[in-house]
Amino acid sequence: MTLLARLDRLPLSRPHYLLLLIGGLGYTFDGMDSAVVAFLLPSAQDAWGLSNGQLGLIGSATPFGFLFGATVAGLLGDRIGRKKVMMYALAFYAAFSVVAAFAPNYEVFLGSRVLAGAGAGAESAIIAPFLSEFVPAKRRGWFIGALAGFFSFGFVMAALIGRFVVPTMDDGWRVAQLITALPIVMLLWWRRSLPESPRFLLQNGRVDEAEAVVADLERRVERATGQPLPPVPESAAQPVTSAAPKTAGVNLLSALRFLWSPVMARRTAVTWLIWFVITFSYYGFFSWIPTLLVQRGITVTKSFEFSIIIYLAQIPGYFSAAWLSERLDRKNTIAIYLSGSAVSAFWLSQMDTPATITLAGAALSFFLNGTYAGVYSYTPEVFPTWIRATGTGLSSAFGRVGSILAPTIIGLSAANLGFGGVFGLTTAVLVAGVVCVVVFGLATAGRSLEELTEPAKEASR
Repeated sequence: MTLLARLDRLPLSRPHYLLLLIGGLGYTFDGMDSAVVAFLLPSAQDAWGLSNGQLGLIGSATPFGFLFGATVAGLLGDRIGRKKVMMYALAFYAAFSVVAAFAPNYEVFLGSRVLAGAGAGAESAIIAPFLSEFVPAKRRGWFIGALAGFFSFGFVMAALIGRFVVPTMDDGWRVAQLITALPIVMLLWWRRSLPESPRFLLQNGRVDEAEAVVADLERRVERATGQPLPPVPESAAQPVTSAAPKTAGVNLLSALRFLWSPVMARRTAVTWLIWFVITFSYYGFFSWIPTLLVQRGITVTKSFEFSIIIYLAQIPGYFSAAWLSERLDRKNTIAIYLSGSAVSAFWLSQMDTPATITLAGAALSFFLNGTYAGVYSYTPEVFPTWIRATGTGLSSAFGRVGSILAPTIIGLSAANLGFGGVFGLTTAVLVAGVVCVVVFGLATAGRSLEELTEPAKEASR
């Protein structure tokens, strides 16, 4: 179709980078909100005299909210549009972060943290599929991997807030939540100018609107580059006379039925498994490493220096994987970084000095977060346009099941298997992920979204 070919042949330039920045700032605040909770727990415990069980519920609030938010965002994104969901999710998250900051008691705080997590989950699930539909195929892996890299900035900022804001004033833990929420007001204002995805518009019969979006992007790219636009490939040089058949509104049951149909089951299984493996491993390791090492008399993981080094290691992890995704394909990049995670986990399990533990922990953070860059690039590419947001949202939501289960499973493993057993178990999970993605994963680099999803498109008719 000429309209999409016109979109895909555009060189990456200033208008695309503006999309990257606007979407990336959303991920920055999502990451900040997720990470800052750990720094709020001691203050919340002191304020309301909470038990360890109640603190555990606060720690689980964001992952629970994230799971439901990601599911709902995907379904709504395919029904009412990607942009609307992205705006509503961000506003929802900001509103309940402010409620949490002024919470008068534990119950209000817990409920608002769950709801803020739902907003963050919806935001996280919708941005990648939304922006992937604007980016030329040959640069899509780098672009979406770099987009995910903005999470790392949020984690670093959370560590700084936890060190320099929370402990320096009586209500520092409340101020910290306002810091994560208030800048979003500006981001919401900025996002009003974003166009809806032309692929979503075409899928829903809104051809004139899609034409207007593509034409405007062409004008801005030509102005930014100062060069004539590349020609539309001859193979796509026919006019758009009608839209793609409009698909009936997606609901959870119909989505699951299609995603697990014979034509899609392999793609869905691989994607869900990768999300589970990486999220289970990430939350399993970083929720239990400090405790397990303290039990062995090693307290370096409780220090600010350890936290900031671990968070800083995320940045090159994300962006190196984004760079490799275009050169080695997404599935190979995911496999390499999962393998690096497994090696780093084993290395960490063998260390017993502060310096070597910090170095091994940084390597583990580098590879685990690099895997996320590959996963965020890969996921929107394997689902057709009419169900892309839903497929991405459900994949992300299934991964959050791993984040909810990991602390409990790792805790039981530590009691029964010991320190080495914990690392052995989680390393085995990582290895299973490597085998799955290498054997069954789909090669996506350099291929248009329509080329990747054509078999599924035919099956849906």
